[in-house]
Amino acid sequence: MHLNRRRFLQVGGGAGLAIAYDIAQSREQAVAETPGKILIGYPTIAAGLPFFYAVEKGLFKEAGLDVEAKKFVNPQQIIEGMIAGQLQGCSNGTPSGALAIAQVVSPNFFKIIVSNPTNRKFVLDQFIVAKNSPIRSIAELKGKKVGCGPGPQDLAVTKGILAKNGITDAQILQLDRAQHPAAVSSGSIAAAYTLEPNGTIGTLNGLTRVLETGVVAKYILGDPRAPWFGGSAVLTTKFITTYPKTAQKYIQTYRRAVDVVRKNPNEARASMVGYTPITGNLVKAVPLPDYRVYDEFSSLDLKHFQSFYDFLLDSKILTKKVQVAPLLYKPSR
Repeated sequence: MHLNRRRFLQVGGGAGLAIAYDIAQSREQAVAETPGKILIGYPTIAAGLPFFYAVEKGLFKEAGLDVEAKKFVNPQQIIEGMIAGQLQGCSNGTPSGALAIAQVVSPNFFKIIVSNPTNRKFVLDQFIVAKNSPIRSIAELKGKKVGCGPGPQDLAVTKGILAKNGITDAQILQLDRAQHPAAVSSGSIAAAYTLEPNGTIGTLNGLTRVLETGVVAKYILGDPRAPWFGGSAVLTTKFITTYPKTAQKYIQTYRRAVDVVRKNPNEARASMVGYTPITGNLVKAVPLPDYRVYDEFSSLDLKHFQSFYDFLLDSKILTKKVQVAPLLYKPSR
């Protein structure tokens, strides 16, 4: 009896210690899950709409998250900010190619939570020319000055599209995308590879017209219906591992905003104002990309996404192959 009692006390004492340890761990975790302000970088393009909506409508605040949106004209600065630990993530529209370059330099520093595929149906990318330009096809840009956005992805894509149209002698100039309509209209450049809402702004202001949309899917991926995963929203791996529950809450809120954009795009569009160059009622005409949350990717989606990364490798933008699938966020269990 005494032996059994002693054994019970020993086991009981061990269990008590285990419970005390679990409580201490829970307290530590509770302290760890107070990240404070969450800084998210965003580029000024239409693809960032779910993030803009979540900020403007207070969805993050409702979820108990203190999220601050940080604007960047050059997407490379967003990547640098995340690597340096100054940003905890980025919105949709941040170039997937720039993220791939960062993956080579700093492996496993981010996870994709939502990507924004586009093609001729879900429009984001396009070539624009002046409203009264005689140019009727991309093939007519031989020897011309062509603009594109800043960053290696825009430069590689522009060169690739021109090459598919037999053009190797165009002079490519990297400009802030907000300058594209005016630069094209003034004749400083003959055309621009640009992203929405700049094409809509130029058209509705009578400055430019769209030469062709969905150009990356058509010329780089080889199918105008293929999804081009040119932009993605991510969180840094450090943030996810340090604050796993907060990260899941952030992603759940982001998903909620994606659902609104899908189901009520006209309601959501107004949130572009202030985050992109578009103003007033012009926002109603802006086309929108599609969206894929991390757990919605099909095998075909991954194949097309990988094709884009392989194009960047072939274009010497990437110094080694980057696999897409391991970059997708996986919730902690």
